Amino acid sequence: MKSTEILLIRHGETGWNAANRLQGHSDIALNAQGQAQADALGQALRDEALAAIICSDLQRARQTAQAVARQQSILTSEVVSDVGLRERCYGAFEGLYYSEISQHYPAAFVAWQARDIDAVFPPGERTGESFRNFYARCVAVILYWARQYPGQKIALVAHGGVLECAYRAALALPLSTPRNFPVLNASVNRFRLEAGVLQLVSWGEVAHMDGMALDEADQRVP
Repeated sequence: MKSTEILLIRHGETGWNAANRLQGHSDIALNAQGQAQADALGQALRDEALAAIICSDLQRARQTAQAVARQQSILTSEVVSDVGLRERCYGAFEGLYYSEISQHYPAAFVAWQARDIDAVFPPGERTGESFRNFYARCVAVILYWARQYPGQKIALVAHGGVLECAYRAALALPLSTPRNFPVLNASVNRFRLEAGVLQLVSWGEVAHMDGMALDEADQRVP
């Protein structure tokens, strides 16, 4: 089978990113800075021949994907939403400032910081996911879409946690190791599916946002 090129993109900034509030499945829109980042991203990718744009169904990812589509021959109405590309669900942690989590849920916070990959967050409006289950979901969805477009190039617009999972899968990193690589808003991260194997081509392309402030997916989680 022919290889598939994958542009894996993190959404632009939201108000919760800027305020250090944990989003997860909470459906938060881009702020003005995030929309500017998405527009710059779209301009940077205007000459890339994308066969399809697929995004998380959360609006911060959808708005970013639509900014890319506006510079392509793909109508914004043709951008495909896939719930499988959502960020990890953090249960009761969602909506809290990072500084509040340890105060409200000390035991769960310790497990999270220790990278217990089977730990489940306290339930909130939604039920949280273990990192093991989240990783399996993300990798399966990325591979699924890559297999639909052999010999072509696609964009997947998602979230910081999804990018982390793809990075770990491509480099065969254990799930329990610290995340010591940047995951930036509106960054372009290039992968290839070759003979059924996910390969990393380049990571963290952000030259299109020179001069803009960039939020990094929270690095306090080891």
